[in-house]
Amino acid sequence: MNVRAGKEDLADARPIPSEQSPSIERAADADKPASGDAAKPAAPQPSARRHPLRKLLIVSVPLLLAVAGGYYWVTGGRYVETDDAYVHQDRVTVMPQVSGQIAAVDVAENQAVGAGQVLFTIDDSSYRAAVEQANANLESARLTVEKLKAAYQQAVVDARTTGDSVATARATFERQQALVKHGVASQSTFDDARLALQKAEGDQASAQQAVLSAKAALAGNPDIATDDHPTVMQALAALHSAQLDLDHTVIRASEPGVASQTTRLQVGQYVTPSTSVMAIVEAGDSWVDANYKETDLTHMRPGQPVTVSFDAYPDVSLDGVVGSIGAGTGSEFALLPAQNATGNWVKVVQRVPVRIHIDEKADVPPLRAGMSADVTVDTGRVRGFPDVLQPVATALGLDSWIDGENAVAARRDGGGATLATGPAASDAATPTQGGAAGATFSQ
Repeated sequence: MNVRAGKEDLADARPIPSEQSPSIERAADADKPASGDAAKPAAPQPSARRHPLRKLLIVSVPLLLAVAGGYYWVTGGRYVETDDAYVHQDRVTVMPQVSGQIAAVDVAENQAVGAGQVLFTIDDSSYRAAVEQANANLESARLTVEKLKAAYQQAVVDARTTGDSVATARATFERQQALVKHGVASQSTFDDARLALQKAEGDQASAQQAVLSAKAALAGNPDIATDDHPTVMQALAALHSAQLDLDHTVIRASEPGVASQTTRLQVGQYVTPSTSVMAIVEAGDSWVDANYKETDLTHMRPGQPVTVSFDAYPDVSLDGVVGSIGAGTGSEFALLPAQNATGNWVKVVQRVPVRIHIDEKADVPPLRAGMSADVTVDTGRVRGFPDVLQPVATALGLDSWIDGENAVAARRDGGGATLATGPAASDAATPTQGGAAGATFSQ
């Protein structure tokens, strides 16, 4: 009895929880049985109602997960996504066409420039002298042509004069010949007349040859315009070349864009032709090159809709379209292509560049070449049932359901790409798959 009383005293000495009121504890003490054996708590009896619910959950939850996973897998595969995509922009390399020292630099790094804006100038003193020399040579050539025309006229006059001399000498010769026959004139007088005729005929031939020579000097056309003469045209070409070199001392932007690498330009620096000195990035035209795995190109076609997001603007999503599919993988156009036929071979999934054109009507934020992007292509074609389950799907009529899903996806695409359904259409589309088909759609 003393031991039991000590236990009851210890029980009474336990701290009372703050949430229990004294009245509740008194009621609990009143309900306690007097005997110690009766104070033992009775074992809880399992509820028979919990067993059916537990079994139902054990069976239904995995089944629902399996059905949901199967539905996701069968209806999936329509969207093909990659983060191996980057922004590209046209870039113009600026190279001077004449050599010389830089006289002035008119643009700064990352400055926006317009078409025709001056970028930098080269010292043009020597080129101006060349233009002046070419002008002098041109005037000299024109003067030479005028002299040739005058020489031609003189040759024509000389030929006409020699013709008259020949006529006079021939008349004298014939008269002396008649007199000699009648014995009136001496033989020596006749010989002098014959010699004079021969000399006149020789002078006439020489004068006619001079006319031909003078005519040939005028390019066969005595009435040719001065500037149409080959000598003058050559001088004009030299002048144009010198003027062109002078114009090239002022380097202008060919297209609007952003000036880059202008720090290479320094006043007094000597530059030579065909040497890159700066670049202009044409920010007005941007596109995205997405490097998709070759296994992602099965149902990808040019014209399919695309959603593009950029790492720089995570809250911006732009619409686009598949412009073209590369003609080959990136390794094919590498500086040192892989030689898979030699040595040990390890298969690696290759990537093919796919060009994405961004919608011009979209509010495109400022883009820079090389920015990373995430690209999602809507192929409009779901994955469908695997070959193992194909007989079951056919028996249950689920193939028509999959075809309906593909047709709905094709109509939702807005006709951007013609998507075929069914085995026959799939076989007909086989020759157009891959990079070779993309090359025919290149823009």
